[in-house]
Amino acid sequence: MVECSTDEIAKAVRDYDGVTRKRAIGEVIKSLRLVTPNVPVSFGDDAALIQNGDTGLLLAADGIWSRLLDADPYWAGFCAVLVNVHDIAAMGGTPLAIVDILSVKDAKVCHEVLRGMYEASAKFCVPVVGGHLHPDAEMNVIDVAILGSVDPEYAIFSHTAEVGDRIVAAIDLHGRIHPSCAMNWDSATLRTAEEVRAQIRVMRTLGEERLVSAGKDISNPGVIGTLGMLLESSRKGAVVCLEDIPRPDLDALGLTFEHWVRMYPGMGFVVTVPAGSVDTVLKLFTGVGMAAADIGVVTDSERLIIRHCDTETMVFDLNEQGIMGLPRDD
Repeated sequence: MVECSTDEIAKAVRDYDGVTRKRAIGEVIKSLRLVTPNVPVSFGDDAALIQNGDTGLLLAADGIWSRLLDADPYWAGFCAVLVNVHDIAAMGGTPLAIVDILSVKDAKVCHEVLRGMYEASAKFCVPVVGGHLHPDAEMNVIDVAILGSVDPEYAIFSHTAEVGDRIVAAIDLHGRIHPSCAMNWDSATLRTAEEVRAQIRVMRTLGEERLVSAGKDISNPGVIGTLGMLLESSRKGAVVCLEDIPRPDLDALGLTFEHWVRMYPGMGFVVTVPAGSVDTVLKLFTGVGMAAADIGVVTDSERLIIRHCDTETMVFDLNEQGIMGLPRDD
């Protein structure tokens, strides 16, 4: 059950650090954006698409939140690989290789980060092939970049959702609250290598079969915040039914719904889908062990609205203030 009011959930999502810390992205884009014909997609998507002849290369990078690194260096190292693999998968791509920049002031922290990275690298079959080490830093930091490939014709973007599309959220609920971080849901360490690789490949299938119009992996902003980022990129809005969002047995876990929708779900994607393809998309996700549901519809309002029973609340007015503050050219 959704025990909180829509107003309470909307405020919790808007005020959550995983959402608010995205607001600086727009200023960075304004400072760095250079439009070139061989990079048709970059800022605002999970990875940049670089056109290299007939080949599409995907390039992405992520830094791990310092509070996670301080709490559990092993899990931070594992997540450094996990989140980058997801960025490539969300674009319908195949992850190829990773490089890292590791700054450490403590040899034990360094060992644990590398152990986590190695185990995730082996599980997803994505090698760490180089990078840079600062062995005498004043603080511990791990940043990772990843290279992937995709046929540009079948790539999945964040900015291409269409009015009337259904919104499908897919999350692997076969997991646990990670012992080191109450805002992380962990399924990847409990799954076999074959299972997680199949879950990553399903996004490529969705792209190659042209079943979705847009998509993102569910990241630190949680399922509602991530959907908001997709809608901001697409300049669209949505109405979402809270009751339909996939979730584990929250009572058994001692979690509130408000907490769950802000969690990083580990293995999770949100996609927009033409109505006629919804059943096929749901079957593909459930076929690899992910709980998937049609949770709402894309609108032309540029407002993300959540609905429960007879009440509705606007979470974001993306025309007035976007989550990322993406520059608008019009």
